Amino acid sequence: MTFTKSKRLAVIAVAVVAAVIIADQFMKFWIKTHFYLGEDYEIFSWFHLRFIQNNGMAFGFEFGSKLLLTLFRIILVCFLCWYMNWLVKKAKVSCGYMISVALVAAGALGNIIDCVAYGEIFTNPAPPHVAMLVPWGEGYGTLFHGLVVDMLYFPLFSFTWPEWLPWLGGQDFSFFDPVFNIADAAITVGMFMIILFYSKYLSFEEGEKPKKV
Repeated sequence: MTFTKSKRLAVIAVAVVAAVIIADQFMKFWIKTHFYLGEDYEIFSWFHLRFIQNNGMAFGFEFGSKLLLTLFRIILVCFLCWYMNWLVKKAKVSCGYMISVALVAAGALGNIIDCVAYGEIFTNPAPPHVAMLVPWGEGYGTLFHGLVVDMLYFPLFSFTWPEWLPWLGGQDFSFFDPVFNIADAAITVGMFMIILFYSKYLSFEEGEKPKKV
């Protein structure tokens, strides 16, 4: 069977989104039901599994209302799905660019699932107890107000600032402190790929502006 460029792009987009969502949700479900909140397991000195939850955006940053953030994510994913559909019909972009956009869409969707459903289907006990999967509506929160699960922690290196430095002297510094998840990583990788390699696709040539169908 011969694939046209459009079909190949469509298959790539679906495969990337599916792979990221499956990996992201599998990891989150496993962490939620096997780690208590705040538990840290060292795999290597520079890589830990650390279970935290947050209300905010990628890497645990907080930004405004939880409900507005969730709705923004949903709108963003809807736009990216429409955009990928337009790219498939256009069939003039590289496979790498389609992968980049699909990574961003999949990452946003992965965190949307947490926000929309996790408050309804999981308990949220205090340590050292671990969460349990429960029937819909018996969880710790309400629709659209679930907490995003993070677990990937990379304390690559740390040091203490010299005492003679103003303001910073004597303080400990660690890189990289944020704890994140597979969805966050997908968004970050996708955005970096677009900025570094595919920025030319972000400006439409005259006569090629997308039209909604």
